[in-house]
Amino acid sequence: MKLIMPQIKREWVDQILILDGGSTDGTVQYCKDNGYEVVVQKKKGLRHGYLEALPFVQGDVLITFSPDGNSVPDRIPPLIEKMKEGYDMIIVSRYLEGAKSYDDDRITSFGNWLFTTTINVLFGGNYTDSMVMYRAYKKDLIQALDLDKDETYAPERFFATRISWEPILSVRCAKKKLKIGEIPGDEPARLGGVRKLQVVRWGSAYMAQIIRDVFWWP
Repeated sequence: MKLIMPQIKREWVDQILILDGGSTDGTVQYCKDNGYEVVVQKKKGLRHGYLEALPFVQGDVLITFSPDGNSVPDRIPPLIEKMKEGYDMIIVSRYLEGAKSYDDDRITSFGNWLFTTTINVLFGGNYTDSMVMYRAYKKDLIQALDLDKDETYAPERFFATRISWEPILSVRCAKKKLKIGEIPGDEPARLGGVRKLQVVRWGSAYMAQIIRDVFWWP
């Protein structure tokens, strides 16, 4: 946070909202000392954190950004400018036009390709990166695409895990033929913390969710 947040200019956006998942390293105090608005989530899982933060979001467009080093701050202004062209969602793609993920390994690289290809084939998408957090999208898509409904994530119960909404957001934007775009953006290796990736559980739940949406969601 101390390295990344000073790189984000407050004048770029209307609001900076910090979602804290229960850190114990002084993050919340750092944010408060520097005048950031903080929401400390109560229910585990990134998706639940998003939903708890949603009532505090003032604007009509969200940018989801990870301050662990994976997201590059200088992509925020072009992301905003692209959204002004009338897009419903813009993704900062790690695989577009020479961009690269330095946080990928062989398993996650293959997984991203597999999920993105599956979504493109099943739903007529044109993604190069359907999984990444770093993106901008209209806030009203959360309700319009039922991202706030527990039933949307029903497959997760079979794999004893909690999944986020980025993949199903990509699915449903494509299925509804919304205006979707991408800009290139590297994903540097994280600066701190431990990656809490549940490869088998998340991968299985996401794939079940994607295939289910071919038949289940209108």
